[in-house]
Amino acid sequence: MDGERTLDGRVAVVTGAAQGLGAAEALALAAEGARLVLNDLPGPALDEAADRILAAGGEAVVCPGDVADWSTGEALTKTAVDMFGGLDILVNNAGVLRDRMVFSMSEQEWDTVIRVHLRGHFVTTRFATAYWRDRSKAEGAPAYARIVNTASEAFLLGSAGQPNYAAAKGGIVALTLATARGCGRYGVRANVICPRARTSMTGDLMGPPPDGPDPMAPERVAPLVTYLSGPAAARVTGEVFVVHGDVVALLGPPTVRSTFHAASGQWTVTELDAALATVFTDDPPRPGFVCEQTLPLAGSTFGEE
Repeated sequence: MDGERTLDGRVAVVTGAAQGLGAAEALALAAEGARLVLNDLPGPALDEAADRILAAGGEAVVCPGDVADWSTGEALTKTAVDMFGGLDILVNNAGVLRDRMVFSMSEQEWDTVIRVHLRGHFVTTRFATAYWRDRSKAEGAPAYARIVNTASEAFLLGSAGQPNYAAAKGGIVALTLATARGCGRYGVRANVICPRARTSMTGDLMGPPPDGPDPMAPERVAPLVTYLSGPAAARVTGEVFVVHGDVVALLGPPTVRSTFHAASGQWTVTELDAALATVFTDDPPRPGFVCEQTLPLAGSTFGEE
């Protein structure tokens, strides 16, 4: 790891870093000179991820723990500051799946997915942004602060067999937008990726890898994460990207389909029926607030994070 690197001296926390997307992204950040704090549940896979970075000439320490625990979020920021002198980048990846139709889902299956994904993103964001706010005020200038959060196309589609996962990912997008708007004055740039990658989480959905190079390898996602973590992305915030293979798609905000005004200034049910019946004509009805435009990108292979 030598030559000109865009992240020399920067410090990054990466969650879900033991394997899959998190491990690939951590390795890519280290290759650009970032010093890494790696988080995942305790186990040999997390240590092996750090060892790969060290073997390539990078710097990395591990801070294991449940990412949704308040103490883990606090420890991640503290470890970055104590070991490397600060924190510049937060990449949130940690997640689990508990797929089931909504009418069959247990309380625990709902709570587990919401907790790990949405609460996990919040906990790390809370401590990172508090650190950047204090640093910005102390220095009298915006901090260098990057957040890359991981959502999924599941929230765009309302994935029928993943109501917990889709809800968590939609919440992550909303959390990211609120963070971008609320913390921009302190230097925070917060963005979301919706990756397609063949990982242990998605293996059943995407099937086995092909012979030869895998277009859905996690390493195909890592360059966008590295870019969003770098100085070139100083003007990018509050954005949502779909990324996989050779595709990076920038999503636009939701649009207003139609606007209606009550003739008398006060709607009645009869008048609403007359107005809205001109729009909702499908029988049987189809969910309208979905974004299917991302599905055909780079062929028909589709899988969530």
